[in-house]
This record gives sequence, structure tokens and C-alpha cells, in this order.
Amino acid sequence: MAWSKNSAGEMVLIPETEEIYVLDKKVHLLQLAGGGFRTSLDSVMLAAACPAQEGDHVLDMGCGVGGASFCLLWRVKGVRLTGVEWEHDYCELARANIPLNDCTGRAEFVDADIRGFAPSDKPLFDHVMCNPPFFEEGAHTPSPDRIKAQALGHQEDDLNLEDWVKAAHRLVKSKGSFTIIYPTQGTDKIIRALGKKFGAVEIIPLWPRASEDSKRVIIRARKDRQSPCRISAGLVLHEANGRYTEAAEKILRDGNAI
Repeated sequence: MAWSKNSAGEMVLIPETEEIYVLDKKVHLLQLAGGGFRTSLDSVMLAAACPAQEGDHVLDMGCGVGGASFCLLWRVKGVRLTGVEWEHDYCELARANIPLNDCTGRAEFVDADIRGFAPSDKPLFDHVMCNPPFFEEGAHTPSPDRIKAQALGHQEDDLNLEDWVKAAHRLVKSKGSFTIIYPTQGTDKIIRALGKKFGAVEIIPLWPRASEDSKRVIIRARKDRQSPCRISAGLVLHEANGRYTEAAEKILRDGNAI
């Protein structure tokens, strides 16, 4: 069990948790045991792709327990981060993970729906990143585990991929970046959602092995930019023998940027 302070400053008990480490034990996380979203390679890759620099304020939409958040905070020491998460237990765990990673004063986590999250009447954030649910409502069979089902796929027909892009556009400053990781087969959906809201779109495929099709893609874009789209060489994750490539190791263990 873990304890955390809620938004009212009260101590609350979080359901049964397990401890995990990422970035070669540089980042320490509590996550729900036995169900729900699992912090994975996707979280580390998303954080590595966010182009934040010292002094920037970053928003992690749908932050879960803070996997990507704390990886970014470890890599860029002068960054401030706000995470938004609508699943209460995840948000409480993200708050509990702040002291575990010596990030008191640098990170805050808000229990809210991204569609209604409005901390100011003008955009506050230099960068926005997100690892949204991978499946649209009606396009998959939800898990019987409610929390896991919400993490993996949209459960309401009024929340979709375009809502995430609209929220990012509303909350990020002009010329600020939006970074998203998603299954490769959904690339066309993201590009359509970006529309004219973002430009300078960069598509970064993640290849399981050099001879295999991409399974994940990272897309970066800039608000109020008109530069043309480009597809980068991407990143090969594994050698033929299954070991991580040297480039992947530098990201997953050393916290290098993409």
C-alpha cells in the first residue's frame, strides 16, 4: 500500500502497488499491482522524444503514474512538469512518485479530464506530450479490468484521438511542440487530426528489428509552424539476436534523447 496527499492536502491510501525501475534504475515508480496500465518502453521513448530544454514547462497528458514524466524530469534537470490524469488512482500514484524521484517542487499532477483542463486563459506550456489509449471506442474488446480498459482504449464515444490533439493545441504555446507515441497503423489518424493546427511534423518510426515493419511511431509537431512534414530514419530497437541495439540502449539505460 502507498499513501499520498490529495488535492485537498489530505492523506489517502492508494490500492496495492508494485515498485518498478526504468532508465537502469535511475527512475523509481509505484504502479498498480495486478492490473491497469503498465509503464513500458513506450513511456521511456516518449520522454526521450520530447524536445524540452532547461527552464521549459512541459505538460504530460494522460500521464498515468508518471512514467514518461519522471524520465523527462531525470533527463532535463531544469524542466518543470505538469501531469494530467483522469483516473484517480493513477494520479495519486504519480503524486506518490514525486518524492521517490527527488522531484518535489518540479512536478505536479492534476486529476482532470484533458477536455476540461484549463489552468489559465492562455497557453502555459512550452511542450505537450502524450501516450494516449491506443484503440478508439468500438474498435476493440475492452478488458474486464476497468482501469486497464481505460488505459488501453477509449471507453466513451465522445473521446477520441482528435480530442487529444485539440487539447494539446489549446494548451501549448505558439511554436511549442506536441509529441505523441502511437501504433504505426494509426499514423494517418494522427496526421488528419493535426490538420492545420500543427506544422513541421516529424514522423519517427520505431522498428522492432531492421527487417521488420514498424509497430510504434513517434510524431512530433510544432504549433503555428508551416514547415513540411518529414519521415526520419527512426530507431531500430533490437538486434537479430533479440538484444537491444546500441542506440536503443543509450535511450533506455542512459536517458539519451531521440
